[in-house]
Amino acid sequence: MTERSPPSTTLTRQDLRTLTLASLGGALEFYDFIIFVFFAAAIGKQFFPADTPEWLEMVQTFGIFAAAYLARPLGGLIMAHFGDKVGRKRMFTLSVFLMAVPTLLIGLTPTYETLGYAAPLLLLVFRMMQGAAIGGEGPGAWVFVSEHVPARHIGLACGLLTGGLTGGIMLGSLMATAINTIFTPAEVVSYAWRIPFILGGVFGFGAMYLRRFLHETPVFEEMRRRRQLAELPIKAVLKDHRRGIVVSMLVTWMLTAAVVVVILLTPRLLQQLHGFTPAQTLQANLAGTFTLTVCAMLCGWLIDRFGVVKVATLGMLGLIASTYLLYVGAGARPDLLVPLYALAGACVGVINVVPFVMINAFPPAIRFSGVSFSYNVAYAIFGGLTPLLVSGLVAIDRMGPAHYVAVVTLVGLVTVIVNARARRGLAAQAVPAE
Repeated sequence: MTERSPPSTTLTRQDLRTLTLASLGGALEFYDFIIFVFFAAAIGKQFFPADTPEWLEMVQTFGIFAAAYLARPLGGLIMAHFGDKVGRKRMFTLSVFLMAVPTLLIGLTPTYETLGYAAPLLLLVFRMMQGAAIGGEGPGAWVFVSEHVPARHIGLACGLLTGGLTGGIMLGSLMATAINTIFTPAEVVSYAWRIPFILGGVFGFGAMYLRRFLHETPVFEEMRRRRQLAELPIKAVLKDHRRGIVVSMLVTWMLTAAVVVVILLTPRLLQQLHGFTPAQTLQANLAGTFTLTVCAMLCGWLIDRFGVVKVATLGMLGLIASTYLLYVGAGARPDLLVPLYALAGACVGVINVVPFVMINAFPPAIRFSGVSFSYNVAYAIFGGLTPLLVSGLVAIDRMGPAHYVAVVTLVGLVTVIVNARARRGLAAQAVPAE
């Protein structure tokens, strides 16, 4: 069976509708996942004893945040198994439901003052439910959209979805800005922090409703018709596709370096290194997240037009240069912080190379499991270690974060180039079936 044999090589109105609904749902789901970090301080004050030292309170709160990353591989693997067995659409819808429920419950859960130690334990459970849901969302969404469009538009499909996911981060940042602008700090700590979670739960149920209008992917329908579904997908992945796993994990490492360092950690690092206020770094971060969202989509279109190697080479070298420019320029020219961050964010858009490479690393019958296993395990490892590594590097060298991004991005670039050459070699050796 060929991976696809579409009747047309152009995007239809149905394709565009599918991409739009999938991207919107992804944005809302990532909003639900990320909003926790913006209100970590307020949550810590409400869910731990009042006499807890501030540093311990933050460690406990961010520990609960990090617990979601530990749940990602397990949740993603389970949903991927059934995604390869019973259908992409069902798991695509389930992931939204599993995110909406705990997000709403976090917003409604009584605090430590009412429940005692049961409050942080419930918070931990809900956060791990969110992690399990997000573990299936990203990989499942990339597989879903890529199998809905003609092969020559897979890059654009992944780009629109990636832009939707990063747009969810931007939506969370905008919500945090609005809440902290409308309410006083005391009101935020007391009750206003709950508003984004309650709204997020409502958004999630709305996204689940919208996904009811999506159709199963033609690729999966064809496999089901021909009874070519894998018995135990993850077993086939681990046994026969180790090269695909290694390639996918290495490019995911690059993605974590770009997103975690440049988008999530840099605002706080700039405050620490150059004395910027939280308001200044938030404004700059919003600019960077916006350009990331736009350029992730642009990156997808460029991959379809010029090929993944050319786009990865230009984009990843640009990411290295713009990250150094941001860290050097922020100290030398504080007035240029916003445009420098916007440029760096635009170059982070090259992360759309990652889903494109992963989608092509595994055959359709085990694609969901292969992508989910590789992506979530790599993200759990590298995403969890990156903050610790970067914190240690900053203590040694103020440019440590930029050095880290540069090294990991070069690893990603070499991986993309070597993988593309290997695929061309295998294609040249293949004997035509006819």
